[in-house]
Amino acid sequence: MKNIILLAVQGAGKGTLAQALSDKYGYANISMGEVMRNARNDGTERAKVIAEYQDKGVLVPFEITLELMKERISKPDCENGYILDGFPRDLAQAEAYDKVLAELHKDIGVVINLTIPENLIYERIAGRRTCKNCGKIYNIYSSKLAPKQEGICDECQGELYQRSDDTEEAIKVRVETYFKSTAPLIDYYKNRGILYEVPSIDKDETMIEVEKILNQIGEKND
Repeated sequence: MKNIILLAVQGAGKGTLAQALSDKYGYANISMGEVMRNARNDGTERAKVIAEYQDKGVLVPFEITLELMKERISKPDCENGYILDGFPRDLAQAEAYDKVLAELHKDIGVVINLTIPENLIYERIAGRRTCKNCGKIYNIYSSKLAPKQEGICDECQGELYQRSDDTEEAIKVRVETYFKSTAPLIDYYKNRGILYEVPSIDKDETMIEVEKILNQIGEKND
């Protein structure tokens, strides 16, 4: 099985696709955000450092992020392939990742870049509402995902709220930052011939396109 790097701006459906691929192919689904949260709560000295930086609202030192990523992809569940979500985020991280792969004798696999119209990014993120009780996420702009009762969770009747960083102004900053930092990263992988771009408008169609890519790669490697 191939290792996969998923690149996508927030709101493009990266997490949904990663879980679908994990369920179907058995890939380890690695969200670096989740890895960092787990590390923050593991009671080690490193956890204290992570908490200190995050509580100040600044990035955790890259050395720690790289160390956590290396530890995670070294675990047994990654031996048959994994999906890496949230890393690398820029060219420097990509180059550091290459060195880790060389140390661990692992293949980089493929890079899937999910593309999405900018107006749809705002619709997906700005329309997102989260339940204060159970954490279920809705989207008020989507007929399929909207709550049956405005402002109320269907599961637990909890109150829905909008995250402070999901306003249009905050989204604009995140989107601009993302594309600025990842543009060189996309070119880096494209020049190596391992980047595949897939539209991410409909989750089912996105999954079908990614499956086609994986099947083609499998045929080439047989």
